[in-house]
Amino acid sequence: MRLAPHAGEWIDRSKQIEFGFEGQRYVGFAGDTVTSALWASEVSVLGRSFKYHRPRGVLSLANHDVNAMFQDGARLNVRADVTELIAGANWHAVNTTGGVAADRGRWMGKLAPFLPVGFYYKAFYSKRWFPRWERMFRKMAGLGTVDLNAPHVRTPKRYGFCDVLVIGAGPSGLAAALEAAQQGADVVIVDENARSGGSGTYQAGGEMERLEAVRALEAQVRAHPRVRMFNRTLAAAYYADHWVPLVEPGRITKMRAKAVVVASGAFEQPAVFHNNDLPGVMLASAAQRLAWRYGVAPGQRAVVLGANADAYRAALDMLERGIKVKALIDMRATHRCGALARELEVRGVEVIGASCVTEAVPDTDGARLAAVRVGPMPPAGMSVSHDRTRQIECDTLLMSVGWAPAANLLYQAGTAMRYDTHVEQFVPERLPDGVFACGRVNGVHTFESKLQDGRRAGAQAAGHVGAAALSDGKVSFAIAAEPESPSHAWPIVPHPAGKNFVDFDEDLQLKDFENAVQEGFDNIELLKRFSTNGMGPSQGKHSNMNGLRILARLTGKAPQEVGTTTARPFFHPVPMALLAGRGFNPERRTPIHAQHERLGAKWMPAGVWQRPEYYAVAGKDRARCIQEEVQAVRTGVGMIDVGTLGKLEARGPQAAQFLERVYVSKYAGLKPGMTRYALMCDEAGVVIDDGVVARLSDDHFYFTTTTSGAAAIYRELSRLNTIWGLDCGIVNVTGAYAAINLAGPYSRAVLAKLVDLDLSSETFPYLGIRVTGIALGANRVPARLMRVGFVGEWGYEIHIPAEYGAALWSAIQEAGKEFGIRPFGVEAQRLLRLEKGHVIVSQDTDGLTTPRDAAMEWAVKMDKPFFVGQRSLQAIDSQPQPQRLVGFALDDGVKNEALRECHLAIEGTEIAGRVTSVSWSETLQKTIGLAFVRPAMATPGTRIRFRLSDGTMVSATVVPTPFYDPDNARQKDAAPAHATAPREETA
Repeated sequence: MRLAPHAGEWIDRSKQIEFGFEGQRYVGFAGDTVTSALWASEVSVLGRSFKYHRPRGVLSLANHDVNAMFQDGARLNVRADVTELIAGANWHAVNTTGGVAADRGRWMGKLAPFLPVGFYYKAFYSKRWFPRWERMFRKMAGLGTVDLNAPHVRTPKRYGFCDVLVIGAGPSGLAAALEAAQQGADVVIVDENARSGGSGTYQAGGEMERLEAVRALEAQVRAHPRVRMFNRTLAAAYYADHWVPLVEPGRITKMRAKAVVVASGAFEQPAVFHNNDLPGVMLASAAQRLAWRYGVAPGQRAVVLGANADAYRAALDMLERGIKVKALIDMRATHRCGALARELEVRGVEVIGASCVTEAVPDTDGARLAAVRVGPMPPAGMSVSHDRTRQIECDTLLMSVGWAPAANLLYQAGTAMRYDTHVEQFVPERLPDGVFACGRVNGVHTFESKLQDGRRAGAQAAGHVGAAALSDGKVSFAIAAEPESPSHAWPIVPHPAGKNFVDFDEDLQLKDFENAVQEGFDNIELLKRFSTNGMGPSQGKHSNMNGLRILARLTGKAPQEVGTTTARPFFHPVPMALLAGRGFNPERRTPIHAQHERLGAKWMPAGVWQRPEYYAVAGKDRARCIQEEVQAVRTGVGMIDVGTLGKLEARGPQAAQFLERVYVSKYAGLKPGMTRYALMCDEAGVVIDDGVVARLSDDHFYFTTTTSGAAAIYRELSRLNTIWGLDCGIVNVTGAYAAINLAGPYSRAVLAKLVDLDLSSETFPYLGIRVTGIALGANRVPARLMRVGFVGEWGYEIHIPAEYGAALWSAIQEAGKEFGIRPFGVEAQRLLRLEKGHVIVSQDTDGLTTPRDAAMEWAVKMDKPFFVGQRSLQAIDSQPQPQRLVGFALDDGVKNEALRECHLAIEGTEIAGRVTSVSWSETLQKTIGLAFVRPAMATPGTRIRFRLSDGTMVSATVVPTPFYDPDNARQKDAAPAHATAPREETA
């Protein structure tokens, strides 16, 4: 099937590439697509249709259909028409059972009468039968199979800028780019194809000069110093302010342009007749691409079905490339292609006017076109009587009956379109500022007019960005009117046997549209959703225009009245890996990061921060290291970096009033020098954050937030402050301060070495805050000391300017040596707080948890005039409580490591709650945890059961919290001011 070489072909015949398809080995050339190489090897059945599993071959060869969609391992849902050969690939058609040739799903066609349009909306309501139907259809219909072992592909992104972005490198796009550059604009031109030139590389019409003119124009564009050209690059969408994502095989460029020229061309549309999906029936442009670009014959004996001059030129191209054309069937009664028709007749081609193809006749295997039946063109909506048709033997039918503009990006930009009956397509009526259109998408189809229209658009775009010496950006370019319509108004022939497909992706026939309208779905958007027209992978590129015409005819409306469906990004499918990119997740480190590294920290993410999970010790596993860190805090002294906490300041006469509004507790009466727990809810009464509020003076508050919530809380507080207009300012000082929590029985003794301050409970009580100096070598650095603790021991949070964080860590380490001081990580901290029954917001709460659910009613002061979420909490309090957070413990000594967070609490056979936190506590010698349960189960002493991952059950008892030191004596009572740890503990 290979044709003789020619100068403009895209393949390199000196480089052979071997590949596989359906278990057979084939050879193609470098530059071939998978489809062109298979067609050259006389493989005509490339896939199976979505619904009926009918054999499918080449249709558009341009990514406008998915007749040939393949998979090779992790390479999923690859469009073979536009995917170049990969050496060693082993492709298989998707959506088949037993291979494309012997697909066992082909019997689905026999069930077509039982699967009318919309059957899925009507047949699957039975709770008994639906699961079975669902499994069957999920297995039989669909695309490729996800490979769960596929490697994680990380792709880069970049940002680009230009004066004029030209989308489409066909004749009009090339002309636009060159004109804009010549007038001084910085131009980027992109095209999704492997090479530039568009239709100018394959629609010669027998005139080789046309192909050579386009190649010369492309050379001029590439040589121009103000033009950057990108092939294999898809302009995937249009966003505000001329922001266009350019998708390349391995990356996305976020292009920001000052003006955009859309020269995206048009999609050739298929005719609708019986068996129009047979392999061998293809669009004329597909046959021209095969012949000119890839040197492949679409067939040996061709018939052309046409309704425009492009059909005659396609026939001439086939003859030029040595392919026999038996007949050209023109659906029109009159036309202006007399000279072209005479040329065809001179070369032995029968030209049949006012006629149509009523049926494609398959060969004996039903897998390839063998003949077409031709008859007189009937009135719209009427079938052709079989006795008025004749049969023409052929193996290829080329359809050239019309075009649909590739206007998706114009619609996304906000272009107002109108239906132009002269060209039978939608054209731009009003373009947004800075957006221009040219070529076929603008309703201009003849070759010279496309070049002129491109020059006009390029000059106007250059004028818009101020690059051209034009006062108003308006340039006069005379564009000749189209001599005749390039599209037939009704290229649709009914047939009593059906199988006349409108949407090849979805196996939608003409009668499906008729049935949908009959059932009341007579709006273009409703019709789309009920019939699924245009909802397949091709997104209606080959079906929307015919679907629109059918709806207009059935409802008695004009196409303008019917309108088009909404065009949403993306223009073509974009791989998820490209959308995900490389994962530019910010990563923050505290000023003490290097010290943690030297101490053997094992890192974990906490929001955007990196925090030590635990500190590794040679010869000890993770669990032992964590338990030893816990014991160091309980029996001696430990230190943890808490600089990741959000740290905010509120200053001003109304700062206290502001905090009263955003937190559920009271702060107006808080004395300077004291702190108070702070719980925050949203408008729905859901817990969203907590921390500590410290009052430094009457108009100065310093408060903390959770690590992961710092940025979001600051944004929300700034928003509320703007709305309320209170006389106070909010400052985010998270990065300005380092913070260390020093905790344990000997923490007071360690801190006393560094500060000149009375640390006794009488002078510095529990929940107090003091501003003092702390000795760091020869310097005395201002510090804020808070006597608070998350871990349940006497302790201090020491907040200091960030630049002194590392020095403070070293100073505390040195001061604590004699007490056996030990750093502890996040996991030890979580266990220590669990022993105290303290809640971690977002671990022990979720997006629906209220303070009452979390057993935190004590923090909510409903007698305040107002706080965020108050009204919702009032309404919630009047309703039965759905769940409550309780402490639980397994029987003494039971250590069940299989019990995890999110395991379900079961009462009888029903789900009654879930575990939020659980761990073995060596301090208490039992497994403890927190769980949401039904209120009736929340009474201490109640036995509850949890279901493990393997289905087994484990019993526990609801117990009061705190589990450890319930009277909180260890945080409040006097700790040793001066003591020395036993030598063995130090060791």
